[in-house]
Amino acid sequence: MGFIFNAGTKIVCGSGSKPVLNAVSILRRDMDKVFLESVCENEIVLENDASADDESYEISVGGNVTVRAGGDLGFVYALLYISERYLGIKPFWFWLNQKIEKKESVPIDEGVIKSKKYAVRYRGWFFNDEVLMLKWKVNGDEREVWRMAFEALLRCGGNMTIPGTDKMSRKNRQMAADMGLWITHHHAEPLGAEMFARRYTGVDASFTEHPEMFYELWDEAAREQKDCKVVWNLCFRGQGDKPFWGDDKSGRFDTPEKRGALISEVMAKQRGLVEKYVEDPVFCTNLYGEIMELYEAGHIKLDDDIIKVHADNGYGKMVTRRRDSHNVRVSSMPKKDGGRQGIYYHVSFYDLQAANHITMLPNSVDFVNRELDAVLENNGDDFWIINCSNVKPHAYFLDAVRKKWEGSDVSDETHSAEFTRDYYGADENVRRVFTEYPKSLLSYGENDDEKAGEQFYTENARVLAHSLIRADFDGAGGLKWIADGTLFEQAKTLLNICFNGIGALEVYFDLCRSVSGGLEGDNKRLFDETLFLQAKIHYYCAKGLIALCESVIKFGDGNYRDAFLLAGDSAALYDTANGEMRTSESGIWHGFYANDCFADIKHSAYMARKMMGTIREYGDNARHDTWQRDATYSKEDRDVFLLLLTDNHMTDDELYKIMREK
Repeated sequence: MGFIFNAGTKIVCGSGSKPVLNAVSILRRDMDKVFLESVCENEIVLENDASADDESYEISVGGNVTVRAGGDLGFVYALLYISERYLGIKPFWFWLNQKIEKKESVPIDEGVIKSKKYAVRYRGWFFNDEVLMLKWKVNGDEREVWRMAFEALLRCGGNMTIPGTDKMSRKNRQMAADMGLWITHHHAEPLGAEMFARRYTGVDASFTEHPEMFYELWDEAAREQKDCKVVWNLCFRGQGDKPFWGDDKSGRFDTPEKRGALISEVMAKQRGLVEKYVEDPVFCTNLYGEIMELYEAGHIKLDDDIIKVHADNGYGKMVTRRRDSHNVRVSSMPKKDGGRQGIYYHVSFYDLQAANHITMLPNSVDFVNRELDAVLENNGDDFWIINCSNVKPHAYFLDAVRKKWEGSDVSDETHSAEFTRDYYGADENVRRVFTEYPKSLLSYGENDDEKAGEQFYTENARVLAHSLIRADFDGAGGLKWIADGTLFEQAKTLLNICFNGIGALEVYFDLCRSVSGGLEGDNKRLFDETLFLQAKIHYYCAKGLIALCESVIKFGDGNYRDAFLLAGDSAALYDTANGEMRTSESGIWHGFYANDCFADIKHSAYMARKMMGTIREYGDNARHDTWQRDATYSKEDRDVFLLLLTDNHMTDDELYKIMREK
């Protein structure tokens, strides 16, 4: 006969731990979302199985349901499996506004369901660059934002997190632990300790001068987390995610050998501090930036049991990241004989150049699948930490990575179909929008991963505007990674990149507009607030950068009026993109994009307007009456100067609007 899952079903767990009780609470909440009136009384009983490992479970279905597990995460995963399999609650139900279907009951056939082993041992999300989540609240509760984030991670089979950046990681640490997650740390925060510069304000962050202060911070971090499950990050970088020798004035670390020797010594001492408080601790170290270079050169010595974490370049490619104009693209792929290994992988990135933060990864699911397959083939299966930033814009790729750490293959075709089925009503046109996305974005380089996220249009625009305002016409240092020469030559290079790609982007924008027009109700709202919104961000911001580049070029030619108008056009386009973000914030999402301070589309509009003002100073006269007279006076009055002006002086915006109308 099986089991009738209904509102009368009780969950019996005795005196469970915090993670188990939290999972019980989630399942009960989900039952309340789905079930109508009680049909019958029965039980889901939780029983400990000392022979099972921490994450495995077995669900036996008869007149009642018995869940046996060896540890907290086994019970958590089992209860969330029941929620998804029988109640239909998907991993990103909250983040994608899943409409929950009401039911009287759900029959579950008799039998036994056993958990599968994950392909990756430690797997989770790094809530990095999480600026949208810092000020947004759910029904007035800032903590609910993080509860929903950690719940989504658990629903995806994650077991580990860096629960925020800097202060947020320590603020959220206990909540994450109470929900059953392992804690690990930012690659610039040894053992998850407080940053030296924050604790010892005004003191030089020099290890040679103040080693005891560093040891105090690390010892405190070990004591604070000794009762949590932790993958301890051993590392030594400077303040602000940079090499330590930049903060050291002694001059002692002027060679790679000396730098590597100190890092090796410090990590050994950090390990000893942890081992004072924790039995059989797990350690990792991030081979990131300069640490990777020193390790590859043999200057850093690591114990065999330390998990070596390799990083992609921020665009999903397992090569070293670009820093300023330095882009050597050395492979960062784990090595088959490299011992315990893992990856730090980005579906969101912030690099002040071309990365994606509020839009999806600009590369394909096929591309991600190939890279992660290669990671697994090279024994990089001990540790995956995925940069998820603010979750919502990146749910599509986070779900793809979930399937990879479960041990499945993914592709653009299969994943788009499954994701669309789960959240967008299985609409074939929506599925097509997902698969066309990576094909439609601007390419700024020769490599397959060099596709533009929204920062390409926003950060580089602000660098252009800043340089013109300061009259740095010899060339902007911040643009040398993509374009050399004078400022006007740099603007032409950026313009050519945009011109080469804007056609495909416009076709994609029109596709999204067409698909939106064919949808109704909740499906239309979700599509407009996710996929269509991201298309609008790309399209309007790309057009904004085109207008700004054209403005700079016109300025260089001495055509100040056209330059002024084009800068105004640019500001208006960035305003449009920002407005689309803000109008997409329906329901609980009100205020989600308010703290967009990385891509900061609204600030790009602000900088374009500042540039307008500068251009006006070159083209108008000191009294600011020539352009206003030309724009507002009739031909017969324009050359009569008995009264210089008959109206108040116009602001740049007021003058732009009238000049553009004409």
